[in-house]
Amino acid sequence: MKSISQYLLALTNAQSLEELWDMHTRAMAEYGFDRMLYGLTNYRTSTSLGDPADFILLSNHPKPYIERFIGDNLYFDAPMTQWALNHEGCCSWSRLERMIADGSLTDAQRRVVEFNRSMQVFAGYSISFRAVSSRAKGAIGLAARPDLTQSQVDATWARHGTDILLMNNVAHLKITSLPYAPPERKLTARQREVLEWVGDGKTTQDIAILMNLSRAMVEKHLRLARQALGVETTAQAVLKATLLHQMYVF
Repeated sequence: MKSISQYLLALTNAQSLEELWDMHTRAMAEYGFDRMLYGLTNYRTSTSLGDPADFILLSNHPKPYIERFIGDNLYFDAPMTQWALNHEGCCSWSRLERMIADGSLTDAQRRVVEFNRSMQVFAGYSISFRAVSSRAKGAIGLAARPDLTQSQVDATWARHGTDILLMNNVAHLKITSLPYAPPERKLTARQREVLEWVGDGKTTQDIAILMNLSRAMVEKHLRLARQALGVETTAQAVLKATLLHQMYVF
């Protein structure tokens, strides 16, 4: 493996989420974490994490796992997800063993644990990143290889935990700076351009002149941008496109 400084330099120079995620999954696998699930929301409230379609989700878990864990909303009842929402830092999944032993798991939490075990997810660590606002929360679950016990994972963490935490913190910060657009949220070049002009304070008439379009065509691009981003107003579209780093990109 590269030295930590070499790895961090390469990571901070990544130009896309695909490049970053490939690099990071390979690095974590060298510590025994062969499957990971990273999630970030900028739309958290007291009762919701927002629309999953608006999450930044990165994972190398098998597709059937993601379809159940995310698609069926199991993530919301996952004990380690609930820990991450209320804490910052790292946590060993030995916490689950203690919850099972003292009978503190709810029925919904128990179903998530049973599902994870059926998918060969037994041991690991969770990292909850420091939030930049009350609406934002990011975390990553590091699942260990099925042949590793939690005691073995804890021993690895005792030796390398500081480095692993540092690498994941930097990866998280880099992820928040890169463009992200799930297919259903991706803007066209024209939609992006009209939103950028709106962000610059231009009126519809101004934008029509600047882009050599009719006002009706500008309004059409704005309407399609709102639909693509799943919002009701152009102001909301500008905000969401900014949060997803879809504006002012090369």
